[in-house]
Amino acid sequence: MGKDFEAMEHSNRSGNPALATVSDPARRIWLQGGLGLATATLLAPLAGCATPARAGGRIGFEGIPASAADRVVVPRGYVAQVLAPWGEPVGLAGAMPAFRDDLSNSADEQAQQLGMHHDGMGFFPLDGGGRGLLVINHEYTDDGMLHPGGMAPWTLEKVRKSQAAHGLSVVEIALDGGRWQLQRPSPFARRITARTPCTLAGPAAGHALVRTAADPAGRTVLGTLNNCAGSATPWGTYLAGEENFRFYFAGGRERDADQRRWGMAEQAFFRWPEHDARFDARQHPNEFHRFGWIVEVDPMDPGAAPVKRTALGRGAHEGAWVATTRDGRAVVYSGEDARFEYLYKFVSTNRIAPASAGQTAAQANRQLLDHGTLYVARFDADGTGRWLPLVHGEGPLTAAAGFADQGAVLVKARQASDALGATRMDRPEWLAIDQARRVVYCTLTNNSARGTPGQPGVDAANPRANNVMGQVIRWQEAGDFDATQMRWDHLLLAGDPANRRLDARGNIRGDIFACPDGLLLDGRGLLWIQTDAAADEMRRGEMQAMGNNQMLACDPATGEVRRFLTGPVNCEITGATMAPDGRTLFVNIQHPGEPPSDRSEPHETTKYSTWPDGGRPRSATLAIRREDGGLVGT
Repeated sequence: MGKDFEAMEHSNRSGNPALATVSDPARRIWLQGGLGLATATLLAPLAGCATPARAGGRIGFEGIPASAADRVVVPRGYVAQVLAPWGEPVGLAGAMPAFRDDLSNSADEQAQQLGMHHDGMGFFPLDGGGRGLLVINHEYTDDGMLHPGGMAPWTLEKVRKSQAAHGLSVVEIALDGGRWQLQRPSPFARRITARTPCTLAGPAAGHALVRTAADPAGRTVLGTLNNCAGSATPWGTYLAGEENFRFYFAGGRERDADQRRWGMAEQAFFRWPEHDARFDARQHPNEFHRFGWIVEVDPMDPGAAPVKRTALGRGAHEGAWVATTRDGRAVVYSGEDARFEYLYKFVSTNRIAPASAGQTAAQANRQLLDHGTLYVARFDADGTGRWLPLVHGEGPLTAAAGFADQGAVLVKARQASDALGATRMDRPEWLAIDQARRVVYCTLTNNSARGTPGQPGVDAANPRANNVMGQVIRWQEAGDFDATQMRWDHLLLAGDPANRRLDARGNIRGDIFACPDGLLLDGRGLLWIQTDAAADEMRRGEMQAMGNNQMLACDPATGEVRRFLTGPVNCEITGATMAPDGRTLFVNIQHPGEPPSDRSEPHETTKYSTWPDGGRPRSATLAIRREDGGLVGT
């Protein structure tokens, strides 16, 4: 979403210092020193973190070449099954409308079908793992592809259908004869849309900044949207981020300082305000504050309302991922996928409670994420870093500075992070956590504005100007996940060593790629990396040799990178999650055939792609297995 560099959010005008002004040049010299020096510099600081390689090596598949073909390619000996495309009924009893390729499904029918633009997801096993639930995010819609005639005319029914195609889906699946099948109807089947009532919980619930005319108590929000990454928690729930929510609101010309800091535009890209007044910030300014939260869903309880956890802070959240301290508390990491924004972690006050008689673990931890401390990251030039607390009354976070209380700090988490001097990052996206070694990996997907005139320059953590390639950063907490200090370095810098421009070469040891986005650390210690290069960047210029978006495996112990999957034309590869036995890898193919404008012309929706079935392109979930039923990655 929002991959057009000119339209991408850049609303951080804070005066936080760029680390280039204090950076130790020796920290970055390996960028010019060749692969051998790069690998040595990379691995030495965190050498104790590496997982010992198992006999026979950890990457066991034969890598595949880059591809520009309109199909999914996986290694020899693997099969990729299309499991759950946009428009398939999720399995609500008595409400299973078939997808109509002429787009004549109504808004009500779309609310009973899988939504559009699959993104993050999580697998929740039932009966030992051969049966389970997939929770799938639907990030946004291509309204030129969703409606007959596209957006002409633009009507209330089309707004409602667009809202119904957002949100999340819960589907039940089962493995049968080596293939996964949707189980319909299912008592777990569910659609959560941009109109589903969601509960606000935590310090900002009921706050004056989230009260509206329709909800004077400030505790119930209609819907969740732009849900990007997702993850399963140790207590059996699912966390989804609300990312580019600014695209749904119209602020007019007289936007205030808060709205501008959060990137609100004069007009809404999705044009919902024309038929749904709550997205017109001139009429309902506080509705804007009710999005940008981490949303918690209990997939085992279809009657439980989704909960927006305000203690985790507001932001253009890609997603959220949970680590556990040695004494059993939850630590939730998240990042904002926007230029020059921040990385956060939340440490719960209480320990994770176990399930008990008559109560699931999810039910026992319903308030766990409402109490704790939120921190923002500062990466220092010497390879250390600090987590700075976003706590009202501490340092600059006072009423005199515009933060009336803790609720205000959380609603205005960006402004609070500005005040604390946190590090402005190159679009932090997915994270992956090595629980045993207290190491966290994070993709910084790209930032073409870095180092351009009038913009922040390079720094130690974000070391390349005009960074169209992206990088993966990692850190090890000092003792435990609740520590306020860390050590950090780069796992890798994406790029192509054949490029003329130094900052576009990278230091990849193996198959080249750009724009790292999705991450998954599997049970064998492989780090799976998924890419999201924009349609107007792929297969040309500095990305000429990289082909379509792809998925790769990286061995953190050696730095080796090997390409595992390539996707159809102009898609994003996203949503990696594993079945518990490690024998099925679930992956989402998002927006195959998306045009460079991010919105299709209704008369040429098949111009770039006809994946997966030769007709209208549809986002879909893949189930990838070895033909012999072995472990994925071997």
